[in-house]
Amino acid sequence: MLQIAFIRENQEKVVKALAKRNIDATKTVQDVVLLDENRRATQLEMDNILSETNKLSKDIGDLMKNSEKSKAEILKQKVHSLKEKSKDLSEKTEAFAKELLDKLYTLPNLPADMVPEGKTPEENLNIFEEGEIPKLHEGAMPHWDLIKKYDIVDFELGTKITAPGFPVYKGKGAKLQRALISYFLDKNTDAGYLEYQVPHLVNEASAYGTGQLPDKEGQMYHDAKDDLYLIPTAEVPVTNIFRDVILQENELPVLATGYTPCFRREAGSWGAHVRGLNRLHQFDKVEIVRIEHPEKSYEALEGMVEHVKNILQELKLPYRILRLCGGDMGFASALTYDFEVFSTAQDRWLEISSVSNFETFQSNRLKLRFKGKDGKTQLAHTLNGSSLALPRVLAGILENYQTAEGIVIPEVLRKYTGFDIIN
Repeated sequence: MLQIAFIRENQEKVVKALAKRNIDATKTVQDVVLLDENRRATQLEMDNILSETNKLSKDIGDLMKNSEKSKAEILKQKVHSLKEKSKDLSEKTEAFAKELLDKLYTLPNLPADMVPEGKTPEENLNIFEEGEIPKLHEGAMPHWDLIKKYDIVDFELGTKITAPGFPVYKGKGAKLQRALISYFLDKNTDAGYLEYQVPHLVNEASAYGTGQLPDKEGQMYHDAKDDLYLIPTAEVPVTNIFRDVILQENELPVLATGYTPCFRREAGSWGAHVRGLNRLHQFDKVEIVRIEHPEKSYEALEGMVEHVKNILQELKLPYRILRLCGGDMGFASALTYDFEVFSTAQDRWLEISSVSNFETFQSNRLKLRFKGKDGKTQLAHTLNGSSLALPRVLAGILENYQTAEGIVIPEVLRKYTGFDIIN
């Protein structure tokens, strides 16, 4: 959430920055500033009445001591009238504050200066590419055919048990999935990230805290009876560990990682780009989260990018890194890098990670702050990244590592799988 003081003092800058997201925020910004003015004016009037009430109450006490009851009764009537007015003003202040908050929740984060202009994914900036695209044998298959051939993922069984988009992993497919999770977590903890096991359901405050609500309300699975949400990413519960927390500056940075299943209701379209593991309603993901000093968050972002690069280099998958344009960035992000793996069998790039800096957007919602060496309290910066999302990494391995004899397991995973080929 953008800070109201910043919006009030930088209206043109906010409108111009959000235009990079292809959003005309002029009216919303004007509404926000007007609501804030009304809220502050009403609050000031209420404070003045409270001050006057306190003074009159003291005067009433003095009059009663001097046995001037008639004069005291006149002041009591005035105090009663002021209290009634104060009650009305309090209700108006609360109404302005709620309407203001609702408006603020609709404004996405401001893109950083280095975010490129653009409206569509085709306008994202390709900043890095590495890895050799393998030459596959004749008769090579996309992963949705490979998983049937080797009986390692069963979509029909998942549909029977639940619904489309909820696959069942079997045999070596399940072991490879578990191997990837363990490998990713080990890489993260070796890099200094503290591992957490977190709930897979969160309350409304947590979903608002990281920006999933109200922006992605329709994409989240919601249990109406208990008013809980299935998580779309471990970012939500892991980051909310630090909601309403004031850290000391020497406690920064905070590095956290966690594995969770993720649940998303997003509607899929037809076509090869969403077949098989390309888009699911339930999938596994290992996440990294950082809480940083504002002066060091972009250095930390580059470090997270290098960390994910190292994982893909060890997996020996061809990949590229995109700096997302304004029109393709997530709601809460100030700057995002997407990692994509090349699927040779599908002849297309598959997104497998997003690494983002949210600056103070999440921490303002979360009231996540730190106390500096000067004793002043300020908002921290939050960052997160997939390290990594499993379905498309698995699809990339199955397709790029396939041979006529079977699917070779990347060398770095063999100590986790206990086998070196699926055949």
